[in-house]
Amino acid sequence: MAHSISELSSNSSLLIIYTGGTIGMVEDPETGVLRAFDFSHLQESIPELKRLSFKLTYTQFSPPIDSADMSVDLWYKLAQTIVSNYDNYDGFVVLHGTDTMCFSASALSFLLVGLNKPVIFTGSQLPIGRLRTDGKENLITSLQIAAEKHQSGEAMVPDVCIYFNGCLFRANRTTKSSADQFEAFRSYNYPLLAHVGIDISYHQKNIHRYTKESRPMLESLCLPNNHVTVLKLFPGIREEVVDATLGISGLKGLVLETYGSGNAPTSEWFITRIEEAVKKGLVVVNVTQCASGSVQMMRYDTGARLLKAGVISGYDMTTESALTKLMCLLAKPLSVEEVRRQMEISLCGEMSNSTNKDKD
Repeated sequence: MAHSISELSSNSSLLIIYTGGTIGMVEDPETGVLRAFDFSHLQESIPELKRLSFKLTYTQFSPPIDSADMSVDLWYKLAQTIVSNYDNYDGFVVLHGTDTMCFSASALSFLLVGLNKPVIFTGSQLPIGRLRTDGKENLITSLQIAAEKHQSGEAMVPDVCIYFNGCLFRANRTTKSSADQFEAFRSYNYPLLAHVGIDISYHQKNIHRYTKESRPMLESLCLPNNHVTVLKLFPGIREEVVDATLGISGLKGLVLETYGSGNAPTSEWFITRIEEAVKKGLVVVNVTQCASGSVQMMRYDTGARLLKAGVISGYDMTTESALTKLMCLLAKPLSVEEVRRQMEISLCGEMSNSTNKDKD
């Protein structure tokens, strides 16, 4: 059930969705452990909310979820919450733990294709009740961004985004880069959507928009977690490790984290295992372990052999984006070839235009 926490006159109405995370936690005085508090106390911690010139309503997951426990089902629940309330609000702010925020936000970008309203994820490194918390600014600025419109009435940022520490990122281009700094997120392969200082400076050319007015059609996401997995390569990886991964019952998709520009061992056993898995219908997507840059499998022989084995280039997608995109595509009634085709094109700004460079 949604609860109103601000009734000020405004042209914008926003829904805050609290899923859990540090921003909504208080310290247990006996144990020192952080625990979720009743979100109705938010206004006590941030009295500035009363000064905002738009209507705020909130709803929360019950019980709140630590982001380490986030799951596919909870992504779908979050997307359902937005879709069912889509016509009632101008924008949505999702409070989420930082550890898996990029996974959740990326998943929603693929679940909510057709979005023309803001969905802004934010959180904090320190609980909202702490004196030096970063949560207050993150939340207030996220609300301002979600409420802002052009003179035409169109949302300023009609996209799934992450706002943190003065930076607005496209969600499916973002990764968590620090466990203990306020600057917790980075977007290595795509520029910021906005910088926040005294003013909020939007970079319009970087903001994704659908070409016509639309609304999200929630796609089914019914895959058990074991249908898609990630395999990170490392020197000395053993056949048993690869076999155990490829042998997962019901596995349909694999995100392969390779070296550099998409390179992998050229051992005959490794290439053979991957090639056989692809022939059996496994969709294998190659992403780089590097923080920035892209996969270009024709640059070196070690990558070219993967391409020949049927591995798809993930180009400059993050692991979080590649994984959630693959999950969403495999949840649809698509052929393996169509899934492969759509993995190589940008559906909602998650990758740069590769122009099939690996096939040139």
